[in-house]
Amino acid sequence: MNKELKISIPILIVIIISVTVTIIMMNNKEPDIDPNLTPETNQSIDNQEITMDKIYININGKKHELNLEKNSTTSALLKLLPLDISMSDLNGNEKYAYLDDSLPTNVYSPKHIEAGDVMLFGNNCLVIFYKSFDTNYDYSKIGHIDNLPELGDGKILVKINAE
Repeated sequence: MNKELKISIPILIVIIISVTVTIIMMNNKEPDIDPNLTPETNQSIDNQEITMDKIYININGKKHELNLEKNSTTSALLKLLPLDISMSDLNGNEKYAYLDDSLPTNVYSPKHIEAGDVMLFGNNCLVIFYKSFDTNYDYSKIGHIDNLPELGDGKILVKINAE
């Protein structure tokens, strides 16, 4: 065997081991935490968001409280806030708008929709129901707006934020 080849194989093995150890160490690195922050401010945003009970939704300039469900759909929606969207009318009982992002779903069949229910249809269609009715469709519940007035035909402008 060639002398150069004998020397190169051990060097190659050392390089492979070094690279492997470096990759393993980089993958096991703990996340950076600012020591000046309290434990509460170092919590993940997911934990803070899921504890919110309500946010505010402005429909055509009128402010309403949106009481939130505690689920992954709602948590993902909160990450998109603030939202300014135009919602179209459908069937004379709901307003809807497609979101740019898909959200995780918690699908169930409510059988009956109450006026004020805020739901996700599919994984990206936000729906606000302004009339009560029976349904066979499946939704992921986001929350409920108490005393929501009838929103009428046509589009509405909606602003959602966590004040």
